[in-house]
Amino acid sequence: MLDIGIIGAGVAGLTAAYDLTKQGHRVTIYEARPYVGGLSAGFRSERWDWSLERFYHHWFATDQDVIGLIKELGLSDGLFFPRPTTSLYHQGGIYPLDSPMRVLAFRPLPLLDRVRFGAVTALVRYNPFWRPLERHTAHTWLSHALGRRAYEILWEPLLIGKFGDGFYRQVNMAWFWARLAKRTPRLGYFVGGFQALWDTLAERVRQQGGTVRLESHVRQVLREGERLRLVLGAGAVVHDRVLATCSPHMLRERTPDLPPDYAAGLETLQSLGAVVLILALEHSLTDQHYWINLPKREGFPFLALVEHTNYIPREHYGGDTIVYCGDYLPPDHPYFEAEPAELLERFAPALRKINPAFAPSWVRQAWKFTESYAQPVPLLHHSRHIPPVQTPLAGLYMANMSQVYPWDRGTNYAVQLGREAARLVGGAVAGAAAGPRGG
Repeated sequence: MLDIGIIGAGVAGLTAAYDLTKQGHRVTIYEARPYVGGLSAGFRSERWDWSLERFYHHWFATDQDVIGLIKELGLSDGLFFPRPTTSLYHQGGIYPLDSPMRVLAFRPLPLLDRVRFGAVTALVRYNPFWRPLERHTAHTWLSHALGRRAYEILWEPLLIGKFGDGFYRQVNMAWFWARLAKRTPRLGYFVGGFQALWDTLAERVRQQGGTVRLESHVRQVLREGERLRLVLGAGAVVHDRVLATCSPHMLRERTPDLPPDYAAGLETLQSLGAVVLILALEHSLTDQHYWINLPKREGFPFLALVEHTNYIPREHYGGDTIVYCGDYLPPDHPYFEAEPAELLERFAPALRKINPAFAPSWVRQAWKFTESYAQPVPLLHHSRHIPPVQTPLAGLYMANMSQVYPWDRGTNYAVQLGREAARLVGGAVAGAAAGPRGG
């Protein structure tokens, strides 16, 4: 039996702890926040029956890792799959674009461009060979395959919104392939919100003998003989092995014993942060749209407008209409320091573009959430730069969003990575390096 410490009670950390405690290991999770769930954690207003995610989340019907975990936990009755409407804003109109027929009906593009778009999308989606695609940027490949007009209307706004002017021309096509390969029109959710699932998973870890220490901030990871010392806010603890699920940059900063070349490699991994303003409104903003992609070149100050209650009924939120205004930005962007009221004032003209009747008086309550490490940026030949789960420091392992490539970050891949990490942490011989991920 090993004594294992896990840094972070996000989905990867909880999943790894669940598997490791099932194997009979002694496991302690250290989480700096007062709750579990990481980026998919929720919160709840006093008016609501269900919790709501701090950052918008759903599952796809192809997300077999998280669906399998839910089944293993005996919680399948809590999983359901509505079919909401996903749309694009273009020159004053909102167009549903979540099926081939709706794409064919998208009149801002000539018919031949629509047919070409459908054919290229199918070609990418059903191509099983992603590695050759990482030699090309999505910007170049898509603009050539679709033609400039279709690309600039349909996909370029997404890339700009997701990665900003600094990165959108550099993101590789394999990442874009993964977005198309796994997505489904039906989107999964959990009764009570995602937080209900993660709380149950944490409780299973405890029932299997694990410990979950909330508000426990790991400040340093140090080598101590054959073991690892975690320096906390108050005192220190020693473990046989440690799994760190924090960002690569955070691990580098807090682990002075990492080899310099390895630490430099972690530093080269690029990522963006996330800012979300959540509004509880007295009235619906749109009549059907769950997700609207917003082109920033049309003056929108954020990437996506997500009307959650066009996906999950308002009755679970005290009758409130729940709207997310979300964006991916560099962590030094002014939005990260802005108060919710300041963001609402900045975003209100965009909300009136969506619904001219919108007024600030509709807002019953507003919340703002930020995360500095939210969206890894996959550049050309990214698979060559993915760090393995096992680090060069014996006994120290790493599992984070930068390692799920070519897939986009998400709870399904956090479950997959957490289970892979548990197999290595619980069974690998110290010092035996695991190969890089990305198959």
